[in-house]
Amino acid sequence: MLQWRIGAVTVTRIVEMDFPAPYHPHYSLLPDATPEALRAMPWLYPDFVEADGTLKLSIHALLVEAPGLRLVVDTCIGNDKPRNLIRQQVLSTPFLARMAEAGWPRDSVSAVVCTHLHVDHVGWNTMRDGDKWVPTFPNARYLIGRVEHGYWSASADDNQAEIMADSVTPIFAAGLADLVEMDHRLSPEVRLMPTTGHTPGHVSVVIESEGHTAIITGDTMHHPCQIAHPEWAVRFDEDADAAGATRHDFVTRHADAPVLIIGTHFAGPTAGYIVADGDRWKFSA
Repeated sequence: MLQWRIGAVTVTRIVEMDFPAPYHPHYSLLPDATPEALRAMPWLYPDFVEADGTLKLSIHALLVEAPGLRLVVDTCIGNDKPRNLIRQQVLSTPFLARMAEAGWPRDSVSAVVCTHLHVDHVGWNTMRDGDKWVPTFPNARYLIGRVEHGYWSASADDNQAEIMADSVTPIFAAGLADLVEMDHRLSPEVRLMPTTGHTPGHVSVVIESEGHTAIITGDTMHHPCQIAHPEWAVRFDEDADAAGATRHDFVTRHADAPVLIIGTHFAGPTAGYIVADGDRWKFSA
């Protein structure tokens, strides 16, 4: 498993599944990321793009261990939950066993942050117990964005209603959820940062310790090609223009800076730096 040290903080990646995204003119995740356009960025190969133009992505959680804090950032899709994203498959992965092998049994987690409430970021909030959904991390406080929760609670989308019902509502019913603002601070080393557009309440997670900085992106960007082209939108951006503006600001602000960028869907090596590349930028792992 991949792991990074940011001062006194350690971040560990726990993979639920690899997620290849082949190009298709009508239903691609990133419609602008054609095989031809991607070939203009040779630095993407072979880590982030297959030779045929298929985007290589990962669905994983990031475990953040800071003084007094054991935090899970984004909880993937989860077992036993048929979802449209995976063509109604029902996953049965050893995700919790992988966490335990990394020294993170589920009862050791003290906090959970969902950067937003899409299907692949909330699934392991809960687990099946007989005919019920119960909190996976019984000793954790689940920190849910107030704006994000309000937006999706009012949504008429049937798929999102199902996600809320089995992966969000049970943690509120158990008394483990806290609604927080988009700039909430979890500890002296860890805070949230608004990165809206993909969803109205989307946040990234900033880690600052002993003079070092890292940012967990959430879905501010899904793939490193969006570093070179922050204007490239994904199909699931709620507000494509706002998401593009957020990405552009994110990239230009952190370009050529000693800030480790940890991509929530970036395939291995997953973390690296934004550097100038002519009149654009690239990801240097």
